[in-house]
Amino acid sequence: MGIEKEIHQQTFRNHRQKAIINLLYTYGWVIEKIKHFLAQEDITHQQYNILRILRGAHPEPLSTLQIRERMLDRMSDTSRIVDRMIVKDLVQKSTCPKDKRLVDVVITAKGQELLKKLDAQQDEMDQIASGVSEEEAEILSRLLDKLRGSEETT
Repeated sequence: MGIEKEIHQQTFRNHRQKAIINLLYTYGWVIEKIKHFLAQEDITHQQYNILRILRGAHPEPLSTLQIRERMLDRMSDTSRIVDRMIVKDLVQKSTCPKDKRLVDVVITAKGQELLKKLDAQQDEMDQIASGVSEEEAEILSRLLDKLRGSEETT
């Protein structure tokens, strides 16, 4: 079904407006699918993003500021999300020894195990994009990079 039918709007000012609206609508659709997938493990997509960031930095800790800079959703309240993850024993935090104003965060063994479990289900998560071929997904990624003005010259 096209965006026109999805949002019950038949006309757009131009193709760029239609593309932006379609992008925003599709973002919401994808996030809902990911939320449903992650709800099985009782974590949010922001928590999942933080776990993946911390796994990439492991064994080095990251400050909440460094985590926020790497997050897909930079508007998230990283400190509150981290606090909720501590309750679930997915991460640990401590005062940074070099700068007492910063908090260092590391992934726990339980957090790493959760990511391994989710990694084993990546094919299921990939099904979210099953409506496009691998080639089309590559083209879409290139177009999105270009939209942000960061297309690499290859």
